Amino acid sequence: MVKDDPYNRNAGDEDRDDLAQERTHMAEDRTVMAVERTYAGWIRTSFGAIAIGLGFKALFGALEPWWVARAIASVFIVLAAVLAILAERRACRSLQRMRGHAVDRPDAPHLRYIAWAVCAGAVVLIAAIWLLLDMQPSGGNPA
Repeated sequence: MVKDDPYNRNAGDEDRDDLAQERTHMAEDRTVMAVERTYAGWIRTSFGAIAIGLGFKALFGALEPWWVARAIASVFIVLAAVLAILAERRACRSLQRMRGHAVDRPDAPHLRYIAWAVCAGAVVLIAAIWLLLDMQPSGGNPA
């Protein structure tokens, strides 16, 4: 039984080196996938911050003065953009130190495109919140 176990066999140094190299490659592949999952988690958190900002604006849009709800919503949306960029930077920095062996490594430009798309969407959303006036039938102040 013990002699059938590849981790405990008394083979030559070459076999042990190959086995150690294989385990190192598998560990690096797992780390690449973990970086990818962590990046996806930060992007989800970014979308959550956008949702909080929109929800705050929708629920408390009638606050006085009129700009308070927009300012608080904008803070959350800016936070979302910052989170997306920081996540991209950390993921790219981590992936530069590794290479995939049995798994495909995500390309840095693709991660960058996703992060900048979130930022562009956040900027457009902030502009829409501040520039588009809520149309009220009575023609009152913007809400």
